[in-house]
Amino acid sequence: MSARITPGRLRQLGPINWVVWRVLSTVSGTPDAHLFSTLGRTKGTFRGWLHFGAGLMPGGRISRHETELIILRVAHLRGCDYEMDHHIRLGRRAGVTPELLDRVLAGPEAPDWSNRQRAMLAAVDTLVATKDLDDAHWSALAAHLDERRMIEFLLLVGQYDMLATTIGTLRLDRDTFRR
Repeated sequence: MSARITPGRLRQLGPINWVVWRVLSTVSGTPDAHLFSTLGRTKGTFRGWLHFGAGLMPGGRISRHETELIILRVAHLRGCDYEMDHHIRLGRRAGVTPELLDRVLAGPEAPDWSNRQRAMLAAVDTLVATKDLDDAHWSALAAHLDERRMIEFLLLVGQYDMLATTIGTLRLDRDTFRR
């Protein structure tokens, strides 16, 4: 399947978004981060989305390690290989080992999760499946996160769920990475 909207270049992105795309591609280790070269076509909306997303990852109050576990679980549940590719790489930098990744893919019932991690992953599963948290999942998560982090958690799961929808609907090609 080919992309429904081709990645933009200077003319489609404009000079600011073109520079942002080039920098983000370089940091990502790919010659063309298709997500950014496609979403960059939206001009100011793209920059607003980047600002919002950066407030959650890497700038959020939930640890980078936990953030990557959450994102990887969303990507797995949504079958979003594009997100998985990028966040396996980012997760590695945040301490997500291959063994830990296997446990993320297995889900909250896998052995050796802390109560906090299990509550987070179970909440991800419920949010992705139902777009809501029942009182039991809310209480389990609230036992580990303050109110600010509870809100941030919901926004983080929602952001990556939305992103998986956008990536899938646009039929974005997976990125190739430099070694």
